[in-house]
Amino acid sequence: MKTIKAAASVLLLSSASAFAADLPSIKSAPAPTPTPMWTGFYAGLNAGGTWEDNNTLHASTALLFTPQNTADLYTAAAFSGPRYFSKSLGFIGGGQVGYNFQLPVYGLNFVTGMEADFQGLTGANENINRWYSTPYAGTGNLGNPFSITHNIQGNGGLSWLGTVRGRLGYVINPSLLIYGTGGLAYGGYNTNIEHMMNSVDTSSTSYNFLVSGATNNSSTMVGWTAGGGAEWMFLPNLSVKAEYLYYDLGNTTGSLINYAYGYANASGMNAMVSTTNYSQRINGNIVRAGVNYHFNFASAPVVAKF
Repeated sequence: MKTIKAAASVLLLSSASAFAADLPSIKSAPAPTPTPMWTGFYAGLNAGGTWEDNNTLHASTALLFTPQNTADLYTAAAFSGPRYFSKSLGFIGGGQVGYNFQLPVYGLNFVTGMEADFQGLTGANENINRWYSTPYAGTGNLGNPFSITHNIQGNGGLSWLGTVRGRLGYVINPSLLIYGTGGLAYGGYNTNIEHMMNSVDTSSTSYNFLVSGATNNSSTMVGWTAGGGAEWMFLPNLSVKAEYLYYDLGNTTGSLINYAYGYANASGMNAMVSTTNYSQRINGNIVRAGVNYHFNFASAPVVAKF
């Protein structure tokens, strides 16, 4: 009987071992891999605020005739030197298109790409309107003393701005991207400058002159831009972003001619008396928000495979 029980135990253990050997092994699941949800083309809209950094207009005026008396030199100096515009915060809005490529590098999830945008500006103007009075402004050819009152007024500002930039970012989590950006900037800048001067002979000779000049200059300027921002993919195809950009378009230049018109005893004595050359550096800041539609139809941010 003991022999029969021992044989049965051996047979039972052998069967259990064989059954266990036939069972499939259970393997651990691989770690979830991020879906390249940022890769693809996108397009969207943006809006925000903008203001210019530099508000200084530099002017230099040269007389066009000889001989020159002290009153002539003083009137030329009055239209020279730095002029300071007042600045205002403006609105900027437009659209952008771009392409992202998401690439894990050494376990780090980078995104690189290109973006181009174009927007209009309003309200971001610089203005100047200054009156100056000098009771004694030198003497004329006859030794007669002059007093002058002069005014300089004008305005300037960007009417539109575009950029073409590279972007390099890092995916903090599958739906949040932080990035830096930089590249080409170009824009349309308009400047209006007007001069007016009343030069009064304070002696009995009354050789009085009214001097005026004006210019309206528009130019397309090219420079650079740099900045950064953050973008959040809140739906598979939609993201929102917040961004800061600094731009520098270089210097704008122009010139105007100042004409003198005689009155009182100087009536009929009219002539071009001087030219004024001016320059100004155009740079500024943009803070804006935007929304993008992504054409990659991304799936869920994380996919786990078993």
